[in-house]
Amino acid sequence: MNGPDRFEACDGAGGDGHGEGDGQEPGRPPRIPTPRTSVEDSGLPLPVLEESGDAPAPPLRPVFEHPVLKALLGAWALAACSAEEATAVEEHLGECGACADEARRLREAVGLLQRPDSLDLDPGLRTRVLGACLERRPPRIPVPDWAAAYDAETARLDALLQDFGDAEWHAPVRLRWFRADEATSRRTTVAGVIAHLLSVDGLVAVALGLDDPLGDVTSRRPTPAARTEAYWSASHFPPTRAVRAPWREQSHGIVRTASFTGSGVGGLPVPYGDFELPLHDAMLDRAFECWVHAEDIADAVDYPYDPPSPRHLHRMIDLAARMLPDVLAHRRRNGLAAPAHHRHLVTAGEPGRSLRLEIEGSGGGEWLIPLDSPAAKGSADHEVAHVALDGVEFCRLAAGHVPPQEAAAGQMGDKDAIRDVLFAAASLSRM
Repeated sequence: MNGPDRFEACDGAGGDGHGEGDGQEPGRPPRIPTPRTSVEDSGLPLPVLEESGDAPAPPLRPVFEHPVLKALLGAWALAACSAEEATAVEEHLGECGACADEARRLREAVGLLQRPDSLDLDPGLRTRVLGACLERRPPRIPVPDWAAAYDAETARLDALLQDFGDAEWHAPVRLRWFRADEATSRRTTVAGVIAHLLSVDGLVAVALGLDDPLGDVTSRRPTPAARTEAYWSASHFPPTRAVRAPWREQSHGIVRTASFTGSGVGGLPVPYGDFELPLHDAMLDRAFECWVHAEDIADAVDYPYDPPSPRHLHRMIDLAARMLPDVLAHRRRNGLAAPAHHRHLVTAGEPGRSLRLEIEGSGGGEWLIPLDSPAAKGSADHEVAHVALDGVEFCRLAAGHVPPQEAAAGQMGDKDAIRDVLFAAASLSRM
């Protein structure tokens, strides 16, 4: 075979580059070059590199082990990590499913601990600013104290509405109230709620001699619900953002007229169809409903909305507490209250069986509610039951937004009396 001869010829070519078996002519370089010697192995100094204008290499990032990254998840959820730590944690979450699940749970927990901040100003700020201004320069025609809550709540609602687009004005809203101890609701839109406020505020406007917003439209009954249904039915199309201007103009007119007529007009009767209220109470009633429906609107557009200032909230609660004895009597006449054998009738103005209503939180206080007759006087000596509620919770109960059996109330004493008062509070609600 000729294999070994070829190997020997190639081996010889490796010696001087001119072997006979390399297939090359004499004096020409071999077909296969010889290995080169590395400069590091030669003992000679290494060549000096030319300096370049490139930026120095960035420093190495710290390497975090898994236990360290897991320990950082809580700080990361609270946004308390350094930039390097946050970057390392976020890269790790893309690789470790267990840590990603834990990070998600921690972020959700942080969301529960931090309620969303409202962009609105503190409800009491307007009152404080006006108070400071009026101390420096008293008004020539002051707003009556009993109209201040209505003035403040309509201004707050108007501030909420001013940046609404068409989508927000047509957002669905469900009005809720209690009727015959049953939860009732009516579906409408944000614009429909403002139309409702315009229609019912019109009762106060007419009592003050202003124009009726219903104009030539006739309602079946002069009640808030009937007036609202008549206004809605008279519209050829569903209410739009155009309803804001007449509502705000009317609310300004009510406050302005009440101010010009003076404090003596506060006793002017305002008929609600089934009952009537003096003007100073009707203005509180309208302020209360404005706040409640502003919350309905804010919920519909997912926007936070604060309760009224403590001073105004206290007056709203006081109105509801003063109305409870008449509501209890009405419910008793309709067979909705406790049996008659519990009653203890007394002469008008004399102390009788009472329930102590304790309202906690800002705007709270205590009220003794006579149980057997609106003409009786609440008495601590004749107290048979005690109920404690948070102020905002009580207002939502009175607005029909909280079922009486679910009201977060501390209770002690006569169970029937407690039930009667809680259901009477819910019966204050209406559309």
